[in-house]
Amino acid sequence: MTARPIFPALPITLLAALALTTALPAAAQDAAPGAIVLDDITLTANREATDLARSGSSVSVLGADDLADRAGQPLARSLSRLPGVTLRQSGPLGTTGSLILRGAPAQYLPVVIDGIEVSDPAAGQPSYDIGGMIGQSVNRAELLRGAQSALYGSRAVAGVLSLQSLRPTEDGLHHHFGIEAGSFDTLTASYGATLRRADADLAFQVSHIRSDGFSARDERDGNFEDDGYEATRLSFYSAYALESGATIGFNGFWEDSTGDFDDFGGDVTGTPGDDYNDRESYGLRGFAQFQTGAVDHEIALTRYRIDRQSWSNGTVTPFVGTRTKLSWQGATDLGGGVRAVFGADTEKEEAQGNGEARLNGVFVETTTALGDRIDVTTSVRRDDHSRFGGFTSGRVTAIWRAADDLLFRAALGNGFRAPSLYELFGPYGNASLEREESRTHEVGVEKQWGDSHLRATAFWLRANNLIGWDDRGTTDWSDDGYNQVPGTARRRGVEIDGRYAFGGGHALTASYTFIDNQVDSEWAKVPERTLNLGAETVLATGTTAGIQIQHVAGRPNDMDDFTTVDLLVSHPVRDNATAYLRLENALDEDYQWVDGYGTAGRAIYAGLRASF
Repeated sequence: MTARPIFPALPITLLAALALTTALPAAAQDAAPGAIVLDDITLTANREATDLARSGSSVSVLGADDLADRAGQPLARSLSRLPGVTLRQSGPLGTTGSLILRGAPAQYLPVVIDGIEVSDPAAGQPSYDIGGMIGQSVNRAELLRGAQSALYGSRAVAGVLSLQSLRPTEDGLHHHFGIEAGSFDTLTASYGATLRRADADLAFQVSHIRSDGFSARDERDGNFEDDGYEATRLSFYSAYALESGATIGFNGFWEDSTGDFDDFGGDVTGTPGDDYNDRESYGLRGFAQFQTGAVDHEIALTRYRIDRQSWSNGTVTPFVGTRTKLSWQGATDLGGGVRAVFGADTEKEEAQGNGEARLNGVFVETTTALGDRIDVTTSVRRDDHSRFGGFTSGRVTAIWRAADDLLFRAALGNGFRAPSLYELFGPYGNASLEREESRTHEVGVEKQWGDSHLRATAFWLRANNLIGWDDRGTTDWSDDGYNQVPGTARRRGVEIDGRYAFGGGHALTASYTFIDNQVDSEWAKVPERTLNLGAETVLATGTTAGIQIQHVAGRPNDMDDFTTVDLLVSHPVRDNATAYLRLENALDEDYQWVDGYGTAGRAIYAGLRASF
């Protein structure tokens, strides 16, 4: 086999990005002279909260302001505008949705909600179905890229997505209310309350959404039945500071939903509404934080359960899975600019009808400050799986603050995914499957100009021993099943994102992802190029107007490229209330995220949010 050149198209792209770091308009420098203070933090890149300016990993954060006027919009749409992210949605809100990060399938991106991992333990290849999650349910989203098994164990091959519900941000009692209505008879309503006192943080939120939707299988292919969705979600958080100095807390969520879908054959006259999923899930987490001598401790116990009933043509297939995890973490300063974090955890997964498995792990992480400009973090983890034995994963990241406003990052790590219980013992299972293994590395640069910035990251990912579908070379389905796939899957690419703020209330944003799909074995198929452009302005009246453009090109399976345009206008009607209008797919583009499955045409939504 002829060797392929490394990054045949990437050097020009990356060099152009590096050149831009010194070529943005001088007006951005004039707007904010002096040193740049980066006060954003990452909650996932290390085992402790870390200033983004001290993290060698690639991280994107969406805060409450980024999601404020998108209450009823699928959260996945906002995430798909981040560098490296591809969305797969099989129809309207509530149908199966998955996020592919840097070309790696959804089962390699663990999703953590309020400290609880929510990947479906009963699924064939466990991942989190994000198709029904809306912006209203999330107060913060953080996407960590690269192999992270040294931090998060099995499945963290592509990265980790962490979602956080409503949290107190101000002292006293505050109420939060939102309502949104629009196309497809969609209605979203939510109420939340937060309380912060000297010794306690409390938060509660409940939201409900109902939508008639549209046909999951594309209407242009003759499908005619709307596939609707209805869901109720509740979340809570509590933390109490004791007189001893310790903090104890309890948080969780509960969700109940019903979502229609179309099977592969599409809509059939006389069988209305006979394909749908009923889901009920909950997650609970109790934690304690305390100090003994120079060591900070945190102990946490989490429990996640999902009960999913899939109805199709009058037949129901149940999927019930649980995950229980106990963890302990300690942290201390070793002196000389070295911080050590260490701990252990044990996790038990169960899938109804397919048995159980236990995963035990121990880890240590050290962060070393080499002077004022360089931080190096090393992580090592040893996991022991009850069915596959041990695996050691590691990660090294480094960041060099060459100047107060110029950062260079690098990261190297490996990861693994143990076969799921369904892959092992399900109807098409194979008890002889072995774990999948991967390696990733990346290098990046970031330049800041006041509120403006430009980032560029080049990444490489390699995975082998993959688990995939094997038809055994026959037409008999009884012979089909999961098997190790020969060959190696590779991804390499570049991510660029930036923001240019000017004129006291105006900003331009952009992100671009190029993925070179080197696949020797079957794996996820993703677009080669994704470009997102945005503009926002704040008028003297307080009105905010924005536009977002997404262009997806170089798609697999000869699927058509597409471009969508979204518009957003919001206006403060009172000091504590804002009305907004959102026009999605303003040009009424016909396109598909998944071959054969439809997407919404032009749609409009109006909402009101208030806090008091």
